[in-house]
Amino acid sequence: MATQDKTLENTQLKDIVSHAKEYGFVFPSSEIYDGMQAVYDYGQMGVELKNNIKQLWWKCMTQLNQNVVGLDAAIFMHPLTWKASGHIDSFNDPMIDNKDSKKRYRADVLIEEKAARLENEGNKEACDALLAEMGRLLEAEDLDGVRELIIREDIKCPVSGTTNWTEVRQFNLMFSTQVGSVAEDTSTIYLRPETAQGIFVNFLNVQKTGRMKVPFGIAQIGKAFRNEIVARQFIFRMREFEQMEMQFFVRPGTEMEWYNKWKETRKVWHEAIGIPAAKLRYHDHEKLAHYANAAVDIEYQFPFGFKEIEGIHSRTDFDLTQHQELSKKKQQYFDNDLNEEGKPYGNYIPYVIETSAGADRLFLMTLCNAYQEEEITEGDAVKTRTFLKFHPALAPVKAAILPLTKKDGLPEKATEIFNDLKFDFNMIYEERDSIGKRYTRQDLIGTPFCIAVDHQTLEDNTVTVRDRDSREQVRMPISELRTYIDKAVNFRSILEKLA
Repeated sequence: MATQDKTLENTQLKDIVSHAKEYGFVFPSSEIYDGMQAVYDYGQMGVELKNNIKQLWWKCMTQLNQNVVGLDAAIFMHPLTWKASGHIDSFNDPMIDNKDSKKRYRADVLIEEKAARLENEGNKEACDALLAEMGRLLEAEDLDGVRELIIREDIKCPVSGTTNWTEVRQFNLMFSTQVGSVAEDTSTIYLRPETAQGIFVNFLNVQKTGRMKVPFGIAQIGKAFRNEIVARQFIFRMREFEQMEMQFFVRPGTEMEWYNKWKETRKVWHEAIGIPAAKLRYHDHEKLAHYANAAVDIEYQFPFGFKEIEGIHSRTDFDLTQHQELSKKKQQYFDNDLNEEGKPYGNYIPYVIETSAGADRLFLMTLCNAYQEEEITEGDAVKTRTFLKFHPALAPVKAAILPLTKKDGLPEKATEIFNDLKFDFNMIYEERDSIGKRYTRQDLIGTPFCIAVDHQTLEDNTVTVRDRDSREQVRMPISELRTYIDKAVNFRSILEKLA
């Protein structure tokens, strides 16, 4: 049964990957040169979907929260930034090679996949015990113990099918490059492996210029880079990716209250964009990062299992303290509100609650969740209909204007409607092929509404609007189109749920 489930999962993912390429969502990067592993380009539909996800996240963070503001820090940062953050010394993954296949794997991922199989087989107790043992070994940096655990659990190489493993070694994930115009004058800098440090080094800049009071947050969307040796599952794990992070600065001692608040808030956000609650879950970290005193992942049930889409971490005062010590610049906040509460005025380094989501993983989650196949009856025939059921606010294209024919003045009328609505919505105008084929094409890219312009339109200024999900059609005046579409696709419908 488990093998059948795994085959089904692989088939579902392959179908989604194929669909993403065929309809302009995601392309392999540099494909004409046979591409690069774990690097992808977003096509004409993909870039619209990804931008909608990012814009919605940004509005939810900065518009709904008066105490959260934005930032756009540089990718290149002073090398000491990464010394202070611990990335130079400890940003590693435990890697293991199979001697027969010559393939390299992340040791922790191999164990996690075995644990996931145990859980799928109904053996939750064994799954939890295996993850706990792995967490203990990694925490103790017992790499020999990790290798022994892999062998004891009979974890085989997916390619060779053997357990002929090398020792486990740590591999640093940062990309480095040289800066300077003269060879002998160059120095090593790094492509940032995360966006968070750009927020930390600007903590006081934002706090002072914005007159921000703790608690407050700084949000940022930006590219990050990691030299992932094991990159697979489409865009889930890439070497170049985009993060959407918010660092929320709080008084020491209040961090767990805010940790729980943001943990709940972020899960509700995913549900608000149309992700079923049954496909989301929390996963508490067995092994905490060196900067954290609490950490949880929000996981989504992809075709390849439950995987992390967002992390919420209580980072304590680690980052600001480290930057203060290495830069010799004070990172303290003067809290004059303490005096109003009967406490002495105080300088302190704030604690930090982090929410960190991958834009690419949220894109993949949205695409997987939207991909639908259903049986429909047309006349006497039963056929399979494939469509993308995006939340209308996230859909790349909001509506398609489709003249019934290419003559009798219908294209001119349809163009008039298109030109009026294009200022408010991302639209498509199409007049090629039968109306049925055009409906199908719009279903395949997830367009919520198709607007058919026919001969009756010329008589009474009404059009037929087809709903993507139900395939039902309603007749309405052209004058009502803007309000009708806007009600469904406006971010307001999501923001109101979250407010």
